[in-house]
Amino acid sequence: MDTQEPEKLGTPQKALLINLNAAVFGSFAEIGAGQEVARWFLRVGGASGTVAKTISAYDKEVSDDLYGSGTRYVSKPRLQAMMKNEWEQLLGQLAVTRGATTRFFSFVDTISARNFSGSNDCHGWMGLRFLQQAGGRPSDVILHVNLRDPSNVQQQEAVGILGVNLLYASQHDMKDPQSFLAGLLEDLSLERIELDCVELKGPAFEGWNCAELHARLVTEGHAEAVVFPVEGDPVPPNELLYKRAVVMAPGRFGGLEHLPAELLRITLEELPAEELKESKGALGLFCLSSAPPGEQGVESLPAAEIVRIVDDLRKAGYGVVLFRAPELYMMSALLTRYTKLRIHFAIGLSVLVRVMEDRYKNLPGSLLEGIARLFTQNVRLVVHPMKVEEVEEWVKQSGTTGWKWKGTNGMVYANDLHPAEPLDYLYRYLLSEFWILPSRKTVP
Repeated sequence: MDTQEPEKLGTPQKALLINLNAAVFGSFAEIGAGQEVARWFLRVGGASGTVAKTISAYDKEVSDDLYGSGTRYVSKPRLQAMMKNEWEQLLGQLAVTRGATTRFFSFVDTISARNFSGSNDCHGWMGLRFLQQAGGRPSDVILHVNLRDPSNVQQQEAVGILGVNLLYASQHDMKDPQSFLAGLLEDLSLERIELDCVELKGPAFEGWNCAELHARLVTEGHAEAVVFPVEGDPVPPNELLYKRAVVMAPGRFGGLEHLPAELLRITLEELPAEELKESKGALGLFCLSSAPPGEQGVESLPAAEIVRIVDDLRKAGYGVVLFRAPELYMMSALLTRYTKLRIHFAIGLSVLVRVMEDRYKNLPGSLLEGIARLFTQNVRLVVHPMKVEEVEEWVKQSGTTGWKWKGTNGMVYANDLHPAEPLDYLYRYLLSEFWILPSRKTVP
């Protein structure tokens, strides 16, 4: 009995297999990173069996004439306009002569690869409309990607691999969401491509839980973070966070910390007016890590359980960001990719103690480096008080030692806490410099 693993296919083999499949035929429209996807099908041989047309409308006036004006050139609306135009044109030209035997597709992308000065946000949108059977209803895949290679040439190469993977996966990896996602990102590490938003529609994906697939982007290491908005389709972090004054309420799955929506509401109300002047408004979000801090080797929760918890949180009226990393300084580092405004973490005393007690073993500078990284990113910790009896119960359950506190009218505020020396010296310094901000409002 042969138990050998099937031979892994590289990008050239995948492109060639599609070219040799006479039933698959379509068009390619690519803007912004060369024609790297179409190039694979043109170079491996047999392209006339797959490629009906390739186009690259780089000039803005030409692009507007083809796809309409009024949208940003690297955006989901632009991608959707490209997909609609190319699909209608493909069917209009070929449906009569080939429609009975052909599974048509239209591949589109609009990408902002690294510019000459290296000053742009390297990201883009990629989409595929395809048929599972000739004459059937089409299905759509829309992806948002961040390009993380250091050079334009490497980014173009990564886009080419991802595009071939997408087209191949739509034909060969449709058994379940796990197979599709694995095929989509094959030969692409997080160091090269970050996939932080996937939208699936149509009969090919009936019965799939797209929210769980969205969570898998983080739990399986394909994205640093994904967003679950309060309602509507998934959005990438850059679109939700751009130029927003952000308040984040961090918590842990199954941990001791709670995430009452009141923490977010009160902190949003307390934001200084001057911090909102240059923003597009304030935004409150719950944030969770897919893995608990300091517990190496512990597997993430199943995607279905994560989605259940996320759905419960969204009922409070705020979206949720699922992060890969558990540390606040890692969360804030991602947020500062998209907003230069101050970031506020709305936390309770238990999270504050965890931040100060963490040894940050992954950093050479340990605690001092972790604290420095957090607060040099224009971050403030807004710490909400707890009842004395709640603090006592939390300390008992968590096994925390060395911290002392006093109560004020039955409440413990951030400036009432004292860790053991010498940590207390650092803690008092952070309070005096207003990096840690004790909130005087109590959460009901």
